[in-house]
Amino acid sequence: MSEQRKRTFEHVIRERWCKGCNVCVSFCPKTVLELRNGKVFAARPADCIGCRMCELRCPDYAIEIRETGLDKPEEKDSSCVDYAVPPEANHA
Repeated sequence: MSEQRKRTFEHVIRERWCKGCNVCVSFCPKTVLELRNGKVFAARPADCIGCRMCELRCPDYAIEIRETGLDKPEEKDSSCVDYAVPPEANHA
């Protein structure tokens, strides 16, 4: 029988984008989020189940949920892309 590990999640909150509308707090089924000083805050991150309802419902894209503890290759962002090379040449 394999040992099952509890999935954990990181909350990336862009406070400058958050207008404190409370939508993410309202949609969280595990009451992980709350407003502090008018901005969203992950008060109980260990309770997060990774449903991403907060991320999907945020009208300002101010919150992102990432699963932690995964052995994934580092993600590339647009700063790593050589736009001089045609897209079909990138096979990585």
